[in-house]
Amino acid sequence: MATEIRVPTLGESVSEATIGKWFKKAGDAIVADEPLVELETDKVTIEVPAPSAGTLSEITVQEGETVGVGALLGMIGAGSGAAPAPAAKQEAKPEAVAQASAPDAASTTKEAAAQTAKIAGEGPLEARDMPPAPSAAKLLAENNISADQVAGSGKRGQVLKGDVLDAVAKGAPSQPAETPKTPAAPAPSAPRAPTSANDEVREERVRMTKLRQTIARRLKEAQSTAAMLTTFNEVDMSAVMALRTKYKDIFEKKHGVKLGFMGFFTKAVTHALKEIPAVNAEIDGTDLIYKNYAHVGVAVGTDKGLVVPVVRDADQMSIAEIEKEIGRLGIAARDGKLSVADMQGGTFTISNGGVYGSLMSTPILNAPQSGILGMHKIQERPVVVGGQIVIRPMMYLALSYDHRIVDGKEAVTFLVRVKDSLEDPERLVLDL
Repeated sequence: MATEIRVPTLGESVSEATIGKWFKKAGDAIVADEPLVELETDKVTIEVPAPSAGTLSEITVQEGETVGVGALLGMIGAGSGAAPAPAAKQEAKPEAVAQASAPDAASTTKEAAAQTAKIAGEGPLEARDMPPAPSAAKLLAENNISADQVAGSGKRGQVLKGDVLDAVAKGAPSQPAETPKTPAAPAPSAPRAPTSANDEVREERVRMTKLRQTIARRLKEAQSTAAMLTTFNEVDMSAVMALRTKYKDIFEKKHGVKLGFMGFFTKAVTHALKEIPAVNAEIDGTDLIYKNYAHVGVAVGTDKGLVVPVVRDADQMSIAEIEKEIGRLGIAARDGKLSVADMQGGTFTISNGGVYGSLMSTPILNAPQSGILGMHKIQERPVVVGGQIVIRPMMYLALSYDHRIVDGKEAVTFLVRVKDSLEDPERLVLDL
């Protein structure tokens, strides 16, 4: 009896995903619970396991297509890897035809140029027998673009959401509205400048992942929505570094995790959030929502883009508990195993650009949060202490905040409280 492979529940507010990669092909033998396909949502990447053992008899959606929760992905039949039945004849995708017929790089370039011209509206597209995907249809309507102007990369030429985003980015001309009352909204990004044929053959076009598209959209939305401002300070890391050096071996032996800097910074942030609750608030319409808890997001760079897993109830944790949770989330992020629950509900974010050598930056808010702390590289610098010039390990701190919620006095006070806690870390242990 055949078993269906369907899109699982993706989490709160996540209704669709993009097929990232199939790990098996039709006809392959599979065992129960082994990963079959990778789904990319706007929050995380999820692997769908095989619901039963058998043979992958059919793949119903291809890589790059967008699907909703519960959609059929494929079928598992009985057997142990027999060859699949011949697939129904399908119309070849334009890019597949180009690859099959292109004898050299020059002809491939011509095919790509012709396809780009079609997307830009310079010529008619080939007929397709499937309507645009719902998410694509919505984008087409929002940008006032006809489906005939967009090259569909989905099954039987279906226009997918990514195809529309590509067309908008390339400057596809919009159709004149029937009753234009207001000017059409500008494209999210400026169209590319013309590229010479000599340069074009040396370029590589890669479709943005759903995660990367979401990162770009959310960062731009944060800049467009919030009244964002950044305040700076610097912290003498001598005390934290001395404490860490003194106890790191005992700490690791007792707790099974290394004593890093993030535990101290997260704890310092939770203390400051209690004193300045506006930095832990968000706007909902005409209301302000103050969070009486601290779910601290920790920005982590991965090969697929920036993700922000959340340390929940960090204000109720010890430094050891925070370090353990950050360690777990870091490993999950590296291995692509973060769950949707790991990514949701953050009230404040910490971004550590110092691990990459950044000396100073202005971090962008993780909307709808009203504050984000930027950590930076520790660098020995001459400073004046007690009237004497001494060399100390210093770090610049940056707090970006939403000025609609947080006043300048509150932002500066918050950053000073973080600085004070780090320069006198016993305050964190004594909860002062």
